[in-house]
Amino acid sequence: MQMQGERTIDAGRAEVWRALNDAEVLKACIPGCEELEKTSPTSFSATVTQKVGPVKVRFKGAVELSDIVEAESYTITGEGKGGAAGFAKGGAKVRLSDAGDGTLLVYQAEARVGGKLAQLGSRLVDGFARKMADDFFTRFQEAVEGSAGEPETEGDAPEEKQPEEKKKSWFRRLFG
Repeated sequence: MQMQGERTIDAGRAEVWRALNDAEVLKACIPGCEELEKTSPTSFSATVTQKVGPVKVRFKGAVELSDIVEAESYTITGEGKGGAAGFAKGGAKVRLSDAGDGTLLVYQAEARVGGKLAQLGSRLVDGFARKMADDFFTRFQEAVEGSAGEPETEGDAPEEKQPEEKKKSWFRRLFG
């Protein structure tokens, strides 16, 4: 299955490029990502759990960057193995260009699945792949534009930290 799209991100090209190569940013943007570790300047190892139709799969795999043109483009390819559920392979060509005060990010992606996942039917798998790509690029755009905004003040608590703080206060109340 092939997908393509584009996003205009309200941040400079250098900042978008840095985010595309930052393991922490990518981990936060990949739906279901449990672990993402940079193993070399051009490769990552990852663990991602996803539910595809009735099948919940935990993929372990590797991602490699190639055809790198600094602050302009690269090709990203990856493969994940989900045990008895099957495997997923894919890749994307990502290009950046200036767009006024922001950056235009254009991607062309391809995804393939095998094993039990392939038996779910192409409609379900294609819809899932499109949703994953859209979710990733939406989260990525929000992450980059959020970091390009004003710095946090002491009174601002990021939303994702609030639940953890609530858990800690609950734990303290119970176990003092």
